[in-house]
Amino acid sequence: MNDEQIIGKAIVFIENNLYEPIAACDVAKAVSYSYYHFHRYFQAVMGETIGSYIRSRRLTQAAWDLVHSEKKVLEIGISLYFETAESFTRAFKGRYSLTPTEYRKNGIDVLIGNRQSAQKPDKTIITYAGLDPEIMMIPATYIMGFRFKTTITGGESVTMWQRFNNQIPHALLSNKRYGIFEAGETCSSDIFNTDSETTAFVGIEISENYPICGGMQRKKLCGGKYAKFIHRGTVDTLKQTYHYIWGIWFPKSGFELANRDDFECYTERFTGANNESSEIDIYFPIK
Repeated sequence: MNDEQIIGKAIVFIENNLYEPIAACDVAKAVSYSYYHFHRYFQAVMGETIGSYIRSRRLTQAAWDLVHSEKKVLEIGISLYFETAESFTRAFKGRYSLTPTEYRKNGIDVLIGNRQSAQKPDKTIITYAGLDPEIMMIPATYIMGFRFKTTITGGESVTMWQRFNNQIPHALLSNKRYGIFEAGETCSSDIFNTDSETTAFVGIEISENYPICGGMQRKKLCGGKYAKFIHRGTVDTLKQTYHYIWGIWFPKSGFELANRDDFECYTERFTGANNESSEIDIYFPIK
């Protein structure tokens, strides 16, 4: 097993055991290393101790649970092994500058709302489950499809994909399909919440002069510099990939998010929502 696989296996173990009483020695054991050697190796590669990393991930998970579950604040803290309400509140406020109660009240979402840029670049980042992005320039692309308003808690995209798939011209069936989250003022981290209404776009790649079908719209997806990730697995595990990108990769990457659309691209490698071999390309605009 090479260095990247060792760290990746350790992080997967942590991800799968956030709600279990794991310690640094358990992580070392999971990758068949002595604690003495592995904790030094992990810190050299990741820039923090195993214990610090686990605590940081639990805080990120707590933020997710505050917005996306009905659990009581204390229940969330205890389930993630913060010993008291005071220690949970103190650690959470130190990370997010808000108490857990304030965070829940504001409805801030850790995956999309928390888009702060990294303060220090870290070129030694080892990625989780093979999610090592390709930094690339992409050209402008034209897309035909439907624009619609949505929120984090809404299920509008499923309905719009069904509508689009029922109307797609047969001649375009082999073209790339796109699910786009359009950048806008309502996406800024200081005002974003689960009820913030923004726009999304689903459609298929077309040539610049392709005639637009009735009821659909044309969108020009701006080109530029992007970090391209590949999600492998079923669609219902997609949020775990986003959790990794926002919660782990971006804070350590040294990149700043650019004010352009981020999007998913579905190619011939996407073989179905429930197929574990499916692949979805995820693009984030960077400066």
